Amino acid sequence: MTGFFNVLSVEAFTELLRAFPPLGPETVDLHRADGRVLAADVIAPEDLPLTDRAGMDGYAVRAADLFGATETNPAYLECDGRVDIEHPATFAVAPGRCAAIVTGGVMPEGTDAVIMVEHTQDLGAGTIEMRRAVAPGENVMLRGEDAVAGTPALAAGARLRPQEVGMLAAVGATEVRVHRAPRVVVISTGDELVAPQVTPRPGQVRDVNSHTLAALVRRAGCEARCLGIVPDHLDALEAALREALWGNGGGDVVLLSGGSSVGVRDLTVAALSRIEGAELLAHGVAISPGKPTILARVREDGGCRAVWGLPGQVTSAQVVMFVLGMPFLRHLSGRADAFDRSLWPARRVRLARNVASRQGREDWVRVRIEPADRTGPGDGGPPLAVPLLGKSGLLRTLTGADAVVRIPARAEGLVAGSEHDAYLI
Repeated sequence: MTGFFNVLSVEAFTELLRAFPPLGPETVDLHRADGRVLAADVIAPEDLPLTDRAGMDGYAVRAADLFGATETNPAYLECDGRVDIEHPATFAVAPGRCAAIVTGGVMPEGTDAVIMVEHTQDLGAGTIEMRRAVAPGENVMLRGEDAVAGTPALAAGARLRPQEVGMLAAVGATEVRVHRAPRVVVISTGDELVAPQVTPRPGQVRDVNSHTLAALVRRAGCEARCLGIVPDHLDALEAALREALWGNGGGDVVLLSGGSSVGVRDLTVAALSRIEGAELLAHGVAISPGKPTILARVREDGGCRAVWGLPGQVTSAQVVMFVLGMPFLRHLSGRADAFDRSLWPARRVRLARNVASRQGREDWVRVRIEPADRTGPGDGGPPLAVPLLGKSGLLRTLTGADAVVRIPARAEGLVAGSEHDAYLI
């Protein structure tokens, strides 16, 4: 492997990321399914609901019996009894009659709708006044409406949110096959780094990237393990890479911060050249901050692992992770939409000031979101996005930011007052 610095567009870099296949399946218990992606269809063993059930408290009726009923022209039906959840009706309801029913109760034979109790009046002696019409199926959960026996209740590729977990429970799926979440190992490099609990001497700085990168990995729903600080020595970095790839189960992804530029102490490419099966895919991406990012693939029997060389500058590393790294981890977890920015959490904002940029690279500007001016005419429009500009080695542009705004590579900047999507961080 030879070192090179050939800057790719963000689009070309993303295509390299897409080429990594999602991780294989594993079986997890229902209580661990939230946030995961189904690797196989979940087939309903029976219809859900099993029978037609009431969706409201009220009266089970034949919709035809209430045709034309209004407040001023009510219908009058005779009640045959009450249907509770635990006691399905043992009787059929004839035309012109009804049955009191609670939410979840099984619809009696002969009924096809429920009128809400709020639209009725019990007149005594079993006579019920009905003050509105209902359509067939109104306020009724129909048999098989959620899932039909023998068909997928949830399809492979579905992301499991709390509502999908509820569906799994409803069809009795106590275990599910999901894509495995990536195991990620984080390494920080640099002779100048010390642990957070150490008081730094002149020329030293506390290690920030181990902790911020691990937090971002966990936010993406993945496991993170930190190997600590590695000095700027080739043998030490090679040993750390081997430990990260194959020690203690090994990581599917290795995030190595520092050592990705072209300076005299930047040893990531040299260390990768010593790793069997390693292939350098990219060294440089047209993004600011974060240009000197490295991507490598380590092939082995049955699969491959990814190694990222992230910039050592704290802001650069975090922006690259947000724009490229976290979507990549979600892609490995089975998310087909991981790189679709239109689905990222965002707010529409109005830029508070001009921001210059250099053509040929994407700029990701950190912004603070403030309420729009409500003192003038109208509603003030979208909230304001105030750019927080600063050097990539400073943390304050991130700690003060709510979101990032993208400046396309073809643009020379953005003008004050223009509207954009601000991606929440």
